[in-house]
Amino acid sequence: MPRFDQPLSRENTFSVKFDARKAVFGREDVVPVWVADMDFAAPEAVTEALKRRAEHPVYGYTLFPESLYQSMIDWFRQRHGWEIRREWILMAPGVVPSLHAACLAYSGPGEGVIIQPPVYPPFFSSVKLTGRRVVENPLIADRTEDGEIRYTMDLEHLEACAARPENRVLMLCSPHNPVGRVWSEQELRAVLDIARRHDLVVLSDEIHCDLVFPDAPRHVMLATLAQPDDALVTAVAPSKSFNMPGLGLSALVIPDQSRRQAIKAVFDQMHLPQCNPFSVAGFEAGYREGGPWLDQLMEYLQGNRDYVVDAIDRLPGITTFAPEGTYLMWLDCRELGLDDAGLKRFFVQDAGVGMNPGISFGGPGSGFMRLNIGCPRQTLVEVLDRIGQALAETRLS
Repeated sequence: MPRFDQPLSRENTFSVKFDARKAVFGREDVVPVWVADMDFAAPEAVTEALKRRAEHPVYGYTLFPESLYQSMIDWFRQRHGWEIRREWILMAPGVVPSLHAACLAYSGPGEGVIIQPPVYPPFFSSVKLTGRRVVENPLIADRTEDGEIRYTMDLEHLEACAARPENRVLMLCSPHNPVGRVWSEQELRAVLDIARRHDLVVLSDEIHCDLVFPDAPRHVMLATLAQPDDALVTAVAPSKSFNMPGLGLSALVIPDQSRRQAIKAVFDQMHLPQCNPFSVAGFEAGYREGGPWLDQLMEYLQGNRDYVVDAIDRLPGITTFAPEGTYLMWLDCRELGLDDAGLKRFFVQDAGVGMNPGISFGGPGSGFMRLNIGCPRQTLVEVLDRIGQALAETRLS
């Protein structure tokens, strides 16, 4: 039985989340609840698979075994009702490199790539660094009857963006990081309809597809709604699901042979992916044996999520809402009346908490912060206590 409540020291393991605090926040003593990996031990099956591979003392060039592909095919059939053909799968060195490769494969220099901010920062950088042009289709932030924010796609504006022939690609984040939406089947069908009408390639980043809360709507893989000839590329990985992003192996599922070959050619130009024997072992073990661990994880994370919602509700100037998926929460701090630099200073210097500034997710993220709840509950108790105390001291002064 996983012990998600058990603290696990990550200092001095060359962890970005912990050991880069000084460089990122200017101090080493902030509670790190930022970069999207979790402070939980990976499934025992993954660790045992890595140990077994390490027992053979030669770590040479490695092939992708057929059993690896089959583990992924079985997982998505059983968990998501998605039938993947073996020939559709292209192994990749990570989802972020795949974003870059998609820009290079499916658009030309100066052509447009549509993204939906606030969104994961590499969506911006992959477009800019490949010499393409960012086209923003911002999400709409509506208010529910309870006063909570609920994000939806601006489909009318998306249609207008897609209608311009120089805009070639849409990068879809599903479930969405950082706002935690699990897009409905209706929304996803609308995206596909727009893409068909305007010959738009859709890169669907579904790395968080397994991280959907028990009380949330079911995640629908966009590919299960698509036609065989749709211009669709689906990016998946076990890295978020089983907390092993450092192993750096993902997969692209591309039914169309010519589109699959186009992105393979980009990888081949850089001699990627270079297969890592440990990545292969972890990838297969996660998909083959990680299901029970994942189910228990999501129950624990739901408790964390609900604790944060309740705790934030008692704090002045900050609001939040329960995400449907991911282990990330989106805090609305605009009522504090601080600009983005002041917001970061408040949380880092006054509260001693290290979160991701919302502005790094694009202009619509101004005034927000992203909180990683993939940690023992006691870490979140400390984070919320620190924030509450800092707010009280600020108001007193």
